[in-house]
Amino acid sequence: MYQSFFKRLLDIILSVLGILFLSWLFLILIVALKLDSRGPVLFKQKRVGKGKTHFSILKFRSMRVDTPRDMPTHMLQNPDMYITRVGKFLRKTSLDELPQLFNILLGHMSVVGPRPALWNQYDLLEERDRYGANNVRPGLTGWAQINGRDELEIPVKAKLDGEYVQKLSFSFDCKCFFGTISKVLRHEGIIEGATDKSSHEGVHKK
Repeated sequence: MYQSFFKRLLDIILSVLGILFLSWLFLILIVALKLDSRGPVLFKQKRVGKGKTHFSILKFRSMRVDTPRDMPTHMLQNPDMYITRVGKFLRKTSLDELPQLFNILLGHMSVVGPRPALWNQYDLLEERDRYGANNVRPGLTGWAQINGRDELEIPVKAKLDGEYVQKLSFSFDCKCFFGTISKVLRHEGIIEGATDKSSHEGVHKK
């Protein structure tokens, strides 16, 4: 009952409340982005949703318009040259993810679930198939995000996504949600630029 009805109802309520109460912050960030660099305020990217359908994820643009598309930041040799001044703040605080409240409202995503993979993260999608993790709505945050985030290799990330599917419940969603707040405040698990561990994983890490 929770997964089939109440989870979606909570997503709608939380996304609407988030948009309304954070509208002032949206406005400030929009102005800051326009003053900082040329280009659109929002960045759209093709991601994989429930049942491997595709949708356009929304983020506040944190990088220059000439940044290579469909490439995770950790795969860039010198990501700092692409990240804008406002973008560094947005990424450090995870405020660049705020527009995904609209993705949640539209039903593309949930507040909690496996993070939506890039359309070309084939290895991750294949691993998630083993655990049924492609059969639920992707989330703004999830179990893998509070257990390593960018530091996780594909098999570990997919296994954690599978654990989330197995334990999916209101209490487990709350655990992921409040665990995320702690991680964001401590800026844990974020990697910018290529690393030895990620160099062999192509575009498959987020």
